Amino acid sequence: MKIRVSAVQYELRTIRSFEEFAAQVEHHVRTAEEFGTEYVLFPEFLTTPLLSIGDEQGKALPIDRLPDFTGAYEALFSGLARQYKMHLIGGTHVIREGDKLLNTAHLFFPDGRIGRQPKIHITPTEVKEWNMGAGDVLQVFDTGKAVIAMLTCYDIEFPEIVRMARARGADVIFCPSCTDDRHGFHRVRYTCHARTIENQLYVVTTGTVGSLPTVDFMRANFGQAAVLTPNDIPFPPHGIAVQGELNQDMIVTADLDLQLLEEVRSRGSVTTWRDRRTDLYTDWS
Repeated sequence: MKIRVSAVQYELRTIRSFEEFAAQVEHHVRTAEEFGTEYVLFPEFLTTPLLSIGDEQGKALPIDRLPDFTGAYEALFSGLARQYKMHLIGGTHVIREGDKLLNTAHLFFPDGRIGRQPKIHITPTEVKEWNMGAGDVLQVFDTGKAVIAMLTCYDIEFPEIVRMARARGADVIFCPSCTDDRHGFHRVRYTCHARTIENQLYVVTTGTVGSLPTVDFMRANFGQAAVLTPNDIPFPPHGIAVQGELNQDMIVTADLDLQLLEEVRSRGSVTTWRDRRTDLYTDWS
């Protein structure tokens, strides 16, 4: 079984209306559709340009106003997923749950269903500056062709949570990200590679590019999309199926062979998933 995936290096820019945001999103979805893509990944904090629309005085909205756009965001992505018959991972959008703000990845199915995965590990900036809460449950999603999980940015830096996703059947991790400098970018990128090796699965990742001059903590972005594979003979030597050009507004596309994962797990050069020493450490299954 093969699936075709695309990852969008989404350019953040100041906008004046929700319609501008919707047009930019649909442009990327239509581009992916021209490549025959089945799964499209957008980056973390995808909807923060909506804050740049501003209030009556023209001042950028604070982060706790993002949940006001949840209905419009979900309607947009649900409509596009149905129209183009794709699975859309709509990056992350901040929702309100009780008195908590949750940075939440959304999976939009072609049949109209919506899967949600709040970010489980929250960065110090998210806690201190935005008072963001943490998700408490890991979910995996059976999409018919592939079992996937959505782990956002900082989440991928914790090997335990990816072990849990793999133990529950995930073959592909979609990792939307948002990093403002090279240090943050490489933390995420290097750990994405490590997770493919440890768990013999694919990781699809992307980040924001561009800037939002009026929105606090979104003024600088450093990003690159990539589709990453295990490092074994059937795959590219560097474990990179495809990657974008740094900090450019663009989309990358690759095919993922799920049967190949089963083959390397059973008889690859190394069999890291099978060779876990669960007599010494926790078996997350």
